[in-house]
Amino acid sequence: MEADARKEPFPGAYYAGLFVTIAVLLLLVVITSAMPPGPAGALFAFALGLTVSPRYVPWFALLGIFAAIMGFAGREPMVAWGGLGLLASQVLVYYWNRK
Repeated sequence: MEADARKEPFPGAYYAGLFVTIAVLLLLVVITSAMPPGPAGALFAFALGLTVSPRYVPWFALLGIFAAIMGFAGREPMVAWGGLGLLASQVLVYYWNRK
């Protein structure tokens, strides 16, 4: 039964991942607050999209496409370019984790 149980790579790994993700989020908020909406959305979504588990890449890629379509249709540059940034990060995550 213990062989089937999922184990952390090291004790506290999931907490470390949580803290790294929150730190990246806060850093991106500070950096993108001084940028125009389009590049800010793309950078923000791209960087956070790199933290997605490879298991969920297809769903996040679909969400990126949906956000890009809706953002361009509604003339919302942060949403539109953020969707493209998310899609680009999901392509990168997919190719990094191909087997």
